[in-house]
Amino acid sequence: MKPQTLLRTLVVDDEPVARSILREELELHPSVEWIGEASDGGTALARIEELRPDLVFLDLQMPGMTGFDVMRALKGGDVLPVVVVVTAYDKHAVEALDAGAVDYLMKPVGEDRLGRAIERALSLRGKPSQVAANIAQAANVGAPVRSRKVVGRLHQEYFLLDLADILAFQAEGEIVWIVTAKNRYYATQPLRSIQEKLPEDQFQRVHRNAIVNLNHIRKMSVLTSQRWLVTLSNGMELIVSKRLAKNVRTVLDW
Repeated sequence: MKPQTLLRTLVVDDEPVARSILREELELHPSVEWIGEASDGGTALARIEELRPDLVFLDLQMPGMTGFDVMRALKGGDVLPVVVVVTAYDKHAVEALDAGAVDYLMKPVGEDRLGRAIERALSLRGKPSQVAANIAQAANVGAPVRSRKVVGRLHQEYFLLDLADILAFQAEGEIVWIVTAKNRYYATQPLRSIQEKLPEDQFQRVHRNAIVNLNHIRKMSVLTSQRWLVTLSNGMELIVSKRLAKNVRTVLDW
């Protein structure tokens, strides 16, 4: 019977030769028990569910489902393995992972570096909350960046607007306008709901009836000691209320 200290290990890589080489290296390590392999992300998730490995060596670049996709699918699971990412050439991913959330190995995998990864995995044994946090952080690093859109209506047509193109949101009674350089669109949501979804480093409320894109502010003029007049890139002017003036000045480093 094998000692309980052995790490039950799964190898995931779409290249058979890479799986074979890593398996041979792992079988030489006294702390590892090789329990299986997978050639794609979908199979990997099924094997992880079936075998409940302690340690998974996960290739980052696989067709269809990448290593990051696998980690996103694992995130939030009940029993999670320690993940070591294996990659040949994804420089940017390695730089992101270098913060230490999840260990990584560069191909070809060196014996000393492999040993250190296994030791780290051993140190995380019995720490499920840390393992879960590591996977969640790494999954977020690899998440695809999606350009957020805002829906605006012009006459009977609906448009998907890039945040970068929006100068301001302005409420007039029950109507909320989305202001761009060329048009004003009806918003499909109230101003409060819109504000909750906007990035604070890009948009700031300057009045109870207005939110502006900080990147489109071209001038701030003093009206009183605590009130400002904001001029946007299209010449639109908005008064910053006394209560919000300080916040806007802070964001703009005034």
